[in-house]
Amino acid sequence: MPILRIMAAAGLALAALSACGEMATLPVEAGMGPTPQLPAPNPTTVPTVKTAKAVGWPPGAHPIPASGLAVTAFADGLDHPRWLYVLPNGDVLVAETNAPPKPESASGGLKDWVAGLVMKRAGARTLSANRITLLRDADHDGIAETRSVLLEGLNSPFGMALVGDWLYVANADAVVRYPYRAGQTRIDAPGEKVADLPAGINHHWTKNLIASPDGGKLYVSVGSNSNVAENGMEIEEGRAAIWEIDLASGARRLYATGLRNPVGMAWAPDGKTLWTAVNERDELGSDLVPDYMTSVRDGGFYGWPYSYFGQHVDTRVTPQRPDLVARAIVPDYALGPHTASLGLAWSGGARLPAPYTDGMFVGQHGSWNRNPRSGYKVIFVPFSQGRPDGPARDVLTGFLNESGEAQGRPVGVAIDRQGGLLVADDVGNAIWRVGAAP
Repeated sequence: MPILRIMAAAGLALAALSACGEMATLPVEAGMGPTPQLPAPNPTTVPTVKTAKAVGWPPGAHPIPASGLAVTAFADGLDHPRWLYVLPNGDVLVAETNAPPKPESASGGLKDWVAGLVMKRAGARTLSANRITLLRDADHDGIAETRSVLLEGLNSPFGMALVGDWLYVANADAVVRYPYRAGQTRIDAPGEKVADLPAGINHHWTKNLIASPDGGKLYVSVGSNSNVAENGMEIEEGRAAIWEIDLASGARRLYATGLRNPVGMAWAPDGKTLWTAVNERDELGSDLVPDYMTSVRDGGFYGWPYSYFGQHVDTRVTPQRPDLVARAIVPDYALGPHTASLGLAWSGGARLPAPYTDGMFVGQHGSWNRNPRSGYKVIFVPFSQGRPDGPARDVLTGFLNESGEAQGRPVGVAIDRQGGLLVADDVGNAIWRVGAAP
């Protein structure tokens, strides 16, 4: 009986929270682009909670592609696929993963308990498979005929990168590397630790990585340990940042800071400019704060936790740092409030029709702190001369059904060797492939 009462209370609490809070006064599009609208903050005693219950795809259903595009299932029946990496021979690596267990000391009381309910409802509280699966489309028909477990027994793996004969993997607590030869379908050799990463509480657990174009360095993204430093800055040491690791010497340094939760990373066509997609803070109302993508400056500071989108001060943070706020860089392009923009891929190599030929694809995992919901789709931001130029366009929608339930949630995006766009769907447990319509 006590367990039943607890479960009933949990359901009532979640229902009550879902009915509370405020509503957006602006459309999502108002919070997009290089100069988004940033209204006054509207915090509430009870945060706005509007999750989409994870239900999965009914038989035969799939996301809806934009005009001129077609979508097929590249692979299905996976276990919470989050991130993608395409090897030079065309094999596709999928990180089947989820958050690691939190230490008992990380319990934050009622707020964390409610957050756990929200995540469970959204399909984000499954046990991590802790593996990387290899998918192979040998006949190039857009469907993976074979799959094999390349690596297993990992610790919430996420980012992957091949440099020479080494496959680098970003676990929740460290970057490790494994020997790799072209065409290999399983790696049994033990991993070698390259660098420790901030771990522990892991409020944001995903650790992504990308190699520099010359293969000499790795860039590793590490999210914050809180929403807005409510537990103090001591636990944020080395977090909300992108690290640079020199592979020859092992030296590492903070490349950019003040990035609340940077996840996706991609190189612009010049091979010199790193871009990242960043999830901004919650609980300032449905219209704030827009997630964004931005070019990353060496040594740049992007505001978190003291300010957002430049010098817009977050008064919840104490003590303040006006010296840091004064030099906070304004991001290049807002992606809408609470869209949970995670995936990021440059269009180079894609064989999609115009207007999807020059720009960034963005996987928007979807909101929990906005009413009405935002995200839950893949978009394309057009570029011109290496910079965002124009409004974003929908690429893949339909992840929410008519009842507002999540049939799928897009995460990682990547371009395959045949020029199609691959999308990892961690609720639909599938990899979707977007190509030109026949």
